[in-house]
Amino acid sequence: MLLAAPLAETVVGGPRWQPAPGSSWQWQLRGAIDLEVDAAMFDVDLFDVSASTVEELHRRGRKAICYVSAGSFEDWRPDAGRFPAAVKGKAMDGWPGEVWLDIRQLGALVPIIDARMDLCRSKGFDGIELDNVDGYANESGFPLSAADQLRFNRLLARHAHARGLSVGLKNDVEQVPALVGDFDWALNEECFEHDECRRLLPFVTAGKAVFNVEYRLSAAEVCPRASALGFSTLIKDRALGARRQACPAPAATW
Repeated sequence: MLLAAPLAETVVGGPRWQPAPGSSWQWQLRGAIDLEVDAAMFDVDLFDVSASTVEELHRRGRKAICYVSAGSFEDWRPDAGRFPAAVKGKAMDGWPGEVWLDIRQLGALVPIIDARMDLCRSKGFDGIELDNVDGYANESGFPLSAADQLRFNRLLARHAHARGLSVGLKNDVEQVPALVGDFDWALNEECFEHDECRRLLPFVTAGKAVFNVEYRLSAAEVCPRASALGFSTLIKDRALGARRQACPAPAATW
């Protein structure tokens, strides 16, 4: 039986961080965080980054976002033992130790994800990046539908907001029109590489930032187009260490 879990009742007061198009950012999921990077927002790993680092980012006037995979199981995480075998699907190509999750099994998954969101909030993060929220469009090992994904993604956004966390939609470009009202910003990998960036424009139209990263294309190929669309684009290695090349901020104001 596929059971839904109740929404957490405690709602954290105060305004959520709402980045505007053109906001600067850094995405670093490997290595010691380079605090000297000139960026308004740092997106870093929930488990690997300490509350003291988040506090230091705040002292420097930065916003801090915790990275969490919501749609996959990672066997190296400290809470890996909480995931029952029944929710684990096919291996993710190119990512050893990581498999897709059956996002229909909310009764099993929501308590784990809620605990991660609670940890994110307790460390002082301003928002959350929820990765792998497009399992329905991949070979997950489960017959996931677009409706299953919409229900799961909207639930994630509600639970993040209930904790006062700003929340970004990661990839899942086909469902942007349906989800732009539920999320505070978008984070996309390689939309220029795959010629799908225009699908993210509803976020810019709504006055919400689109954070984009490209791995294979050069700044010369990408930055003029990113500026025209109002995107905040970085050129990075797939390892997502500290090294980055940021496109100039868009000239237009939304």
